[in-house]
Amino acid sequence: MNQWWHRLSLRQRLALLYSGLLALLLCLLGFGFYLDMRQFLFSSTELRIRAQAKPIIEQYLFEQPNPAAQLAQIAGQLSRDLTSRDTTALVFDREGVLLADGRRLPEEPAATPVAAEVLAAALAGQNNVSVIQPSGAQRMLSLLIPLRPAPGAPEVFGVVQMSTPLAPIEATLQRQSIIIGLSIIIVLVAGSLTGYWLTSSTLRPLSDLIVACRNIAQGNLRQRVPVISPHDEVGQLTQAFDEMVERLEQNFQAQRRFIADAAHEMRTPLTALRSGLEVLLRGAQDDPQTAFRLIQSMHRDVVRLCGVSEQLLDKARYESGRSLNLQPVMIADVMTEFAAQARLLAGERRVIIEQGPAVQVVLDADSLKQALFHLVDNAIQHTAPNGTITLGWAVAGQTLHCWVADTGEGIAPEDLPHVFTPFYRGDRSRSRRTGGTGLGLTLVQSVVRAHGGEVTIASRPGAGTRVTMMLPLRLN
Repeated sequence: MNQWWHRLSLRQRLALLYSGLLALLLCLLGFGFYLDMRQFLFSSTELRIRAQAKPIIEQYLFEQPNPAAQLAQIAGQLSRDLTSRDTTALVFDREGVLLADGRRLPEEPAATPVAAEVLAAALAGQNNVSVIQPSGAQRMLSLLIPLRPAPGAPEVFGVVQMSTPLAPIEATLQRQSIIIGLSIIIVLVAGSLTGYWLTSSTLRPLSDLIVACRNIAQGNLRQRVPVISPHDEVGQLTQAFDEMVERLEQNFQAQRRFIADAAHEMRTPLTALRSGLEVLLRGAQDDPQTAFRLIQSMHRDVVRLCGVSEQLLDKARYESGRSLNLQPVMIADVMTEFAAQARLLAGERRVIIEQGPAVQVVLDADSLKQALFHLVDNAIQHTAPNGTITLGWAVAGQTLHCWVADTGEGIAPEDLPHVFTPFYRGDRSRSRRTGGTGLGLTLVQSVVRAHGGEVTIASRPGAGTRVTMMLPLRLN
């Protein structure tokens, strides 16, 4: 059973569960309605018979001066007057002896006296005694009415048994049970079909997701699933899936661009190295000056390749999240110490510090200095010798802001969205000539994100550039 259930699809399982619950609910409702109808028919029949018998009994008893003594004389006439086409009356005395049977015509139902214990309950004064008993080929409903000398009197001197056949009630109940059964079947079929359709329409996006996943597994990252209902869980799952695929496609495209840019970046120095080696192999080593110049050029290319490789390794380490050595440090000490190094690198450019609060934070000081070095190096490359480079920090809420600003040439608006892209250069010739690899800002971003922060850049051509690192403030 368990294996069979697990072989079914989710759509089939939900449809079966829905149909089972619907069938259970309909059966419970139908059974409850049947019991209520049965109770209503029995109660209404009892009330009708008692209401018909009451005035006749009162007429015979209460007009007699001593009804208890005259019961034997009036029992026959009383039973005949109480008997009708569908009801037969039997009269018993206080000892439980049958005095009269009102049945005279063949079409009138034949009544059987009730059991002695039931009759004894009525003789004891119980007013609402009724019993269902067989009588020949049919079943009868028998009601027992105690006979009293006056309304409400405690004395009981006889009992009238009113018996009516149950065939009309049972026929009505049988018709109702057939109607209920057919209604349950019709509603169950219609509900099951509707439930299967609703389940199929609701789960259709999941089928589309399966197809999309298989297409993506084959390399089609442009696969998307239409969001039919964005407000339910399936619609939200579909929307999240499309967002995930969109992000994957962007990441793969960025990865392909990164590989192409890295290959292009390394191809130039490798080509220069191969050309220099070929010249040396053709005999240039016989000319000391030419050989020296070639060796110097090859050395620069090797240094450049080593720098690119180290920066790529640093980027990979930061993005893996395993290279940080978090320690509590005073941010003022880190910035002041780095400012002394920046002044040595800046040459004639002025380096100033905008002091912030003296707070102790938990971060990797060496990684932060490396990020500051790349920012200052970029600022030096693009700032005139008489310009100014500013280092500073501040605290805003639970975030530490560290920035490097310069008064240099700035960045063109069309280049700003791409400055954190690996190997991107707004002016390739100048960057390559000054030794830039296009990885500086990328490494800064990797360092900041490894700390759980974010980096922003603001710049205008001719007005300088300001790069801000926003790090989560971890106070000790």
